[in-house]
Amino acid sequence: MQFVSAAHLDAIIERFDDSEAIYEQMVQQFEDTQPALAAYLFSEDFDAFTPEEHEFLLMLAIIIFTAVSELRGTLPTISDEQIANAEEANWARLETLPEKRLNDRLNVFFDQYLQEDLLAFIEEALADDDDDPIVTKEAREGMFVVLKTLTDCLIAD
Repeated sequence: MQFVSAAHLDAIIERFDDSEAIYEQMVQQFEDTQPALAAYLFSEDFDAFTPEEHEFLLMLAIIIFTAVSELRGTLPTISDEQIANAEEANWARLETLPEKRLNDRLNVFFDQYLQEDLLAFIEEALADDDDDPIVTKEAREGMFVVLKTLTDCLIAD
């Protein structure tokens, strides 16, 4: 798979900012082509997120989905089993790390990850913003795992 660059992600964000209709079209395409991933994002497991966090999570997921699908073309349909395996592996890796700041703990995920700009995009989106926090400190770790899981599934060969 081609590398998803930060510039490509920025172009998608700009397109979505320019047209809510394009964003809504991609949400519909995501729901139609990836029902298991859509169900995962809308599951009750994420009721702990605030409505704003959940909306932000969905927007980030759609940006990632759009970037990967534009570079790969037709994506294979992701199964519930693939999602569960990826999520379990991500939580297991995160839980083995010593307690530190989240950004320090996330560094291990970048080691030999083929789509580093996608991970950096997720990390930056969830970064601590003291002025206007969209994501609470309590939700950051969970949202990272969800978005990394989604990314892992979409880029898997």
